[in-house]
Amino acid sequence: MLQAQIFIDKNDLQGDRPLYEFIMQFLLLHQIKGATAYKGVMGFGVNQQMKRPEQIFSFDDPPIMITFIDEAVKVLEVLKQLRTQYKGGFIITHVVDPFDA
Repeated sequence: MLQAQIFIDKNDLQGDRPLYEFIMQFLLLHQIKGATAYKGVMGFGVNQQMKRPEQIFSFDDPPIMITFIDEAVKVLEVLKQLRTQYKGGFIITHVVDPFDA
């Protein structure tokens, strides 16, 4: 199995809707096994500028991480299709094993 993580800013848009909603609907449409969007409290990216959206008087966009999991072939195909519609963000993948007790 493969897990993908997509890092974006909360206020990023795809057309006129929030990017995180667009991505979650895209994953649902492609019948991914499971996905979750997380709102970050603090973060930084390649620009090396710390974002603290919870701090008073901050105008920083909260970081968002969307993580999803499925069979490796399906995850890679969905990411390829997603990239045809959205080029931004930072995406990483990890091979994972389900835990069966």
